Amino acid sequence: MSNSELRAKTFQLKRKYQAEKNLSSIISECFAVTREASLRTLGLRHFDVQLLGGLVLNNNKIAEMRTGEGKTLVATLPAYLNALTKKGVHIVTVNDYLAGRDQISMGQIHRFLGLNTGLIQEKMLFRERQKNYDADITYV
Repeated sequence: MSNSELRAKTFQLKRKYQAEKNLSSIISECFAVTREASLRTLGLRHFDVQLLGGLVLNNNKIAEMRTGEGKTLVATLPAYLNALTKKGVHIVTVNDYLAGRDQISMGQIHRFLGLNTGLIQEKMLFRERQKNYDADITYV
């Protein structure tokens, strides 16, 4: 697929979700789209174990991973999938630095696919927070 065709998958998958209201029916395709977008934007390809981690997170479970095993990249998988519901996704990190870093780096994947990202920082004003919480995916 060309970049435009890959980006168009977001709109197709949103329509499919709206018609079926079932994320399970689109999870494989969403993860594949995210994996390819990551490769094209960051040069990083999710390993199979990271895809499994994404499935675990999407099932409301905790995926334990050691430092350097790609937790940040794993989160892009269920984040993209759940952002298609238009309910907003929040990715919570331990501090402002990591939230900012991740919004800039991992946000490239989501923005490439036509989604918008927000960032919440400790000293933000209420209006700034409101605007950022309205994003498809918000890093906090």
